[in-house]
Amino acid sequence: MKITEHREPSFLDALIPVVALVFLLACSVYLYGDRSSSGANQIALIMAGCVALMVGVKNGHKWRDVQKAISQGIANTFGAILILFAVGMLIGSWILSGTVPAMIYYGLQIISPTIFYFTACILSAIAAISIGSSWTVAGTIGVGLIGIAAGLGLSPEITAGAIISGAYFGDKMSPLSDTTNLAPAVAGTDLFTHIRHMTWTTFPSIGIALVLYLVIGLTSDIGGDAVDLGDQLTLLDSNFDIGLYLLLPLVVVFVLAMKKNPAFPTLVIGTLTGILFAVIFQYDVIIRFAQANGRSDFIVIFDGIWRSLFAGYSADTGDANIDELLTRGGMSSMLNTVWLVMCAITFGSIMEKLGLLKRLVVGLIAMAHTTGSLIFITILTCIGMNIITADQYIAIVLPGRMYRLEFKRRNLAAKNLSRVLEDSGTVTSVLVPWNTCGAFFAGTLGVATFAYAPYCFFNLISPVVSALYGMYNIKISPIIEEEVMAE
Repeated sequence: MKITEHREPSFLDALIPVVALVFLLACSVYLYGDRSSSGANQIALIMAGCVALMVGVKNGHKWRDVQKAISQGIANTFGAILILFAVGMLIGSWILSGTVPAMIYYGLQIISPTIFYFTACILSAIAAISIGSSWTVAGTIGVGLIGIAAGLGLSPEITAGAIISGAYFGDKMSPLSDTTNLAPAVAGTDLFTHIRHMTWTTFPSIGIALVLYLVIGLTSDIGGDAVDLGDQLTLLDSNFDIGLYLLLPLVVVFVLAMKKNPAFPTLVIGTLTGILFAVIFQYDVIIRFAQANGRSDFIVIFDGIWRSLFAGYSADTGDANIDELLTRGGMSSMLNTVWLVMCAITFGSIMEKLGLLKRLVVGLIAMAHTTGSLIFITILTCIGMNIITADQYIAIVLPGRMYRLEFKRRNLAAKNLSRVLEDSGTVTSVLVPWNTCGAFFAGTLGVATFAYAPYCFFNLISPVVSALYGMYNIKISPIIEEEVMAE
């Protein structure tokens, strides 16, 4: 049997698809702006993948091998795709049940507009620390906070940035988080050593972010009379049976998440709880939404619930702003996001299979002559992986594997690497529109990635703080220190 020899790619080989991707994405954003993720970015990713394929063919690779890698890459993201669909159902059922309207109703009354962004960040952080999932936070209280912001006449972009900042801080510091467990496992240290070491960069980053949200709120021209809250509250109260008991589905999801139940069944149970509450407390809402038209009540209720799950809830309150706010959810609302994720994973899988990602990293290591430059290049690699592979986990695992021996060779403790992986790989994933995280948050919060990205202060500051710590040798531990502490 003849074995085909593959030629090792050159640095130029690895660079060509990346340059093509950057150029095509730049064209996409220039032509379509914040609508680029609705199809243009997908085309850019597929075309850049074709460029990578041509490089692979030149080096002796076969299409069938690349196809298997693409299939495996998409299969690995199937769990994330299921979660996307589950969140779509959850939002639709929670609006129909009155859970989201109740969150907005009470939030409008208790949260001051001047400190809203600050409060949104704090609430998201506390929730994420408790359950260890930034995605669950976005799909539950994040949706409510976006609604409250709209009711108060505040910026949805800044609100989304505050939610994401808090959610990623909490996710990063929670021992329940998958990425917080993954980073030390890849780097070669233990979980709580990793979390303790992260506090040195993470707390200054969230502190600066909170100050910025507070300053924006206090200096912006907003106040309690910015909008007529009485009309907003009356509309919500007249269209839904509002009560504190409607927040119980939220409690159910958080309790299940805190008990470390898997995300998909947790969200499905949350959806089923929402459906139950809709039938019990929002009977008239379902009838009005499904439009009886002479059909039996049972068929109308069944139709209304079913429609909210696959197409989302469509509000008709007579107020355009409230209608836009509550017309959301459904599995179909996530189809564009799934499309984007699949195209992004296709490009990333091709790059990895052809050895182009590894070639890029090997070239970067050669340029790292000091500890500071090694940490800086690790940060750039993690960010680059988020851009190229479109997957947060790959952005942690690949750099972790590739730099682990280099950190050890330079007598740098493994916890330094695990911290850098989180400071850059975890937090920047949400800033890339075609990354699974960026696509999820944009689809869930209803704000384009490029629109909220400038206001994700924690996510933007964390890599900078981490790079500065490396440059000035602040809290960079040698291996000998770990060994002494262990003894």
